[in-house]
Amino acid sequence: MMMMSGWFFAISILVISISETIRWIYRWRNPKCKGILPPGSMGLPLLGETLSFIVTANSIDIHPFVRKRMNRYGPLFKTSIAGRSIVVSTDPDFNDFVFRQEGKLVEMWYMDSFAKLLRQDTTAASGHVHKYLRHLVMSHFGVETLKTRLLPQLECAINRGLQEWAKQPNVQLKDQTAAMIFEFTAKHMLSYDPERSSDDNIVGNLSNFLEGLMSFPLRIPGTAFYRCRQRQQKVMKVISKIVEERMKRSNSQGDFVDEMVEDMRTETFMTKEFASHVLFGILLASFETISSTVALAINYLSEHPSLLQQLTEEHEEILNKRRGGNPGGTDGLVWEDYRSMNFTHDVVNESLRLANVAPGILRRVIKDIHVNGYTIPRGWAIMVVSAAQHLNPNTFEDPLTFDPSRWKNTGSNAKAKNFMAFGGGGRTCAGADFSKVLMAVFLHVLVTKYRWTKIKGGDVVRSPTLGFADGFYVSVSPKHASNIEE
Repeated sequence: MMMMSGWFFAISILVISISETIRWIYRWRNPKCKGILPPGSMGLPLLGETLSFIVTANSIDIHPFVRKRMNRYGPLFKTSIAGRSIVVSTDPDFNDFVFRQEGKLVEMWYMDSFAKLLRQDTTAASGHVHKYLRHLVMSHFGVETLKTRLLPQLECAINRGLQEWAKQPNVQLKDQTAAMIFEFTAKHMLSYDPERSSDDNIVGNLSNFLEGLMSFPLRIPGTAFYRCRQRQQKVMKVISKIVEERMKRSNSQGDFVDEMVEDMRTETFMTKEFASHVLFGILLASFETISSTVALAINYLSEHPSLLQQLTEEHEEILNKRRGGNPGGTDGLVWEDYRSMNFTHDVVNESLRLANVAPGILRRVIKDIHVNGYTIPRGWAIMVVSAAQHLNPNTFEDPLTFDPSRWKNTGSNAKAKNFMAFGGGGRTCAGADFSKVLMAVFLHVLVTKYRWTKIKGGDVVRSPTLGFADGFYVSVSPKHASNIEE
C-alpha cells in the first residue's frame, strides 16, 4: 500500500511538472498583450530566434532572418532575440512614426549586452542630458568646427595614414581605416597619443567589437559577450585613467574631456563614470561603422573602373582649380571644395545605403503602440531595419547594384523618409556630417595621390553586422614619389 502511495505521489509530481512546463512554453509563445500582437514566432524558450538572427549570410542583401519573415508575416513581425521580446519593422511609414515618437511612445534602447557594456542610462539619455551630449558632439565635430578647423586636420591625418600604408606590402583595409579614424577621434576627444600609449592597444580591443553586441549577456568564459566584456574593461580602464588625470590638472587641452571635467562642477549627472562611458560609446561608434563603410566603398570602386575614373576626375579638377587660383599656394581642401564634390557625395550616400553596418535601430516602447490593428506592448523593443528601406526595389531600382547616379534625381523629401543611415527624428546621429566629410576627404586623398590593387578578400557577409568573409586586403602605391615621406 505504501509503495502504491509513493508511486502515485511521484506520478502526480511528474504530471504537475509537465503541466507547468507546457503552460510556461505556451506563455512564452503567446505573450500577454492588451490587444493583438503582430504575427511571428517567439522561437525556442529563452533562446528565442537568436541563432537564426546571428547566422552568417554571404550577401550584401537584407539578412535572411529578416527577409524570410517579411515574406511570411509582412512588414511587422514579432520575435525574441537574446532573451528580449522585439517587434521588427520594415515599414517605412511606421518607422518614420517611431522616430517622431521619441520621448512620447518610445525611447532609445540597446540590446542587454550593449546596455551592460555601455550603461543603458548613458546610451538612452533623454531630455536635458541628451541635449547636452548632442551639443557637446556638435561643438567638437559639427559643421562649423569642420569648416574652420577639422577639415584640414582630417586631410593631414589621412595623408599620414596612406603614406604608411604605401610602405607596407598590403593592408587589411577595414582594420587599418578603423585605426586611422580612431587615432584622429581619440586625439580630438582625449588628446590620446597611441604612440605614447602603445601598451594600451585600444584599437585592438575595439576591433570587431560589434560581433558580441547581439549576443546573450552571459559572463561565461568563451562566450562572445564575455570576450566583449573583457576588451571593454581594458578600454574603459585607459579612458577612466585619462579622465581621472585630467580632473587633477589645472591646465586645459581644450578637448572633449576638459569640457566634461569643467561641466562636472555644474551638471549633477556628469560624473567620472558617466564621462568615461560616453567617451567609450562615441569612440566605438566612429571607429566601427565608418571604417566598414569606407572599406565597402573602396571594394565597389575596385569593381567599377568607370566610376573610379569619374571620381578621380572630379577630385583632380578640384586640385587643378586650387592650383590655378593660388599659384605656389597650398593644395589643402577648403569647405567650398567639399561642397563641390557632387559625385563624391553620391558615392558616399550609395555606400551608406548598401552598407547598413548595424542590423537595425532599436527603440523601447514606453506606452502601448497601436498600429494596423496590432498592439506593441509597453516594455517590448522595436527594431527598425534600415536595410529593408535602403534595399527596397520599389524605392531604389536594382537595389543591390552600386549606382551612385541614382542620387542625382532623389529629392530631399524622398531621401529623408527612405534613407536612414544615421537614424531619424530627434536622435539622428550628431556625428553624421563628420562621418560624411571623413569619407569624402579619404576618397579625395586616395584617388588623387594613390592607386591600389585588391589582393584578396572583399566578399561581404552579414552576421548580422557587416563584415568581410576573409578580410579585405589591398596594396597601396603612390602615383608620385613625393607622396611617400623619406
